[in-house]
Amino acid sequence: PMIHFKTDEEINTMKESCRLAAEVLLMIEPYIKPGVTTERLDQICHDYIVSHGAVPSPLNYRGFPKSICSSVNEEICHGIPSDRKLRNGDIVNLDITTYLKGFHGDTSRTFFVGSPRKKSEKLVEVCRQALQKGIECVKPGARLGDVGATIQQFAEGHGYSVVREFCGHGIGNNFHEEPQVLHYGNFGEGVEIKKGMVFTIEPMINEGQPDLKILPDKWTAVTEDSSLSAQFEHTVCVTDSGVEVMTRLEGRPLFYL
Repeated sequence: PMIHFKTDEEINTMKESCRLAAEVLLMIEPYIKPGVTTERLDQICHDYIVSHGAVPSPLNYRGFPKSICSSVNEEICHGIPSDRKLRNGDIVNLDITTYLKGFHGDTSRTFFVGSPRKKSEKLVEVCRQALQKGIECVKPGARLGDVGATIQQFAEGHGYSVVREFCGHGIGNNFHEEPQVLHYGNFGEGVEIKKGMVFTIEPMINEGQPDLKILPDKWTAVTEDSSLSAQFEHTVCVTDSGVEVMTRLEGRPLFYL
């Protein structure tokens, strides 16, 4: 399968979709508190995305029933918003993908519900930093294995594990394109990174073992040992000299916690 290298013009258009996805994560933050249902968060995000002339990419994607993914505590990814009420001390990842002007923009963040527990705070912070370190590896001439190895080394160095079954991906006119971006691996291996590549990096870091199972809803992935799992995600494009984070908002740090 071919990697579709983006032109500067395509990248500029795509930035609008990426910016919108980032704005959704900023907009929804005040609503994330004890007692709110993940369905309500889905509704608010859906309305915001549609009111900005875009479409939520997950909705009906391969049969996915909602507009965002909401993954709570031991849920790793692809959680389906429901009438489940968030509780004080929970962590919840909201994964937002918007489709605007022919391009997808994809980002996710793990939020604390109410007062975070110490062990959750540490896991979430390590996951956030793992993504940041992965992004810092991206430049022409580097390899995708460098990104995976960096994330794996950092996470495992803190006593956590990296989920193997899900990975980052190329993105553009399609929600998922080549290349696959693994969050583990070996330095110097994998696809060579070149200018014009656009892909997501989205490590899922578990407090316990890396093993997972899929719930009967056929979507939600949970840790096999019921340990907590955190995730952060950005869409990045490779520039002449390095990397630009397309789902980063002007004047804000990469991830404000």
